[in-house]
Amino acid sequence: QLVESGGDSVQAGGSLRLSCAASGDAVNSYCMTWFRQAPGKERVGVAVMNTGQGNTYYADSVKERFTLSRGAVKNSVNLVMLDLKPEDTAMYYCAAARTCVKKVVNGRAIPRLEPQLFPYWGQGTQVTVS
Repeated sequence: QLVESGGDSVQAGGSLRLSCAASGDAVNSYCMTWFRQAPGKERVGVAVMNTGQGNTYYADSVKERFTLSRGAVKNSVNLVMLDLKPEDTAMYYCAAARTCVKKVVNGRAIPRLEPQLFPYWGQGTQVTVS
């Protein structure tokens, strides 16, 4: 349903571009999200795009370093990661949902990033920064 690509090993300060393509039922999912999971840690959402509206949201840990953009085919997204740090090392997963569920924090509506809200998942792609 979701296929990721682009993971690699890079040195600190380097960059990578991850891609996620939806197929089958997942192609009608408009909330495309990247999660990452480091060894021994919880899976956390880091970047979200509503592909219908083009709105994006980034976790503070990646803001101004990671950028999501639409891919060439429907409901595919690319994640460009700049100035990578060792703490970015993780398995990166693309996840999708029909819509982005939001919550209000300090008067601002932001996407909820609980993994259970996303029915479609890719197999993951490893990013290692040394």
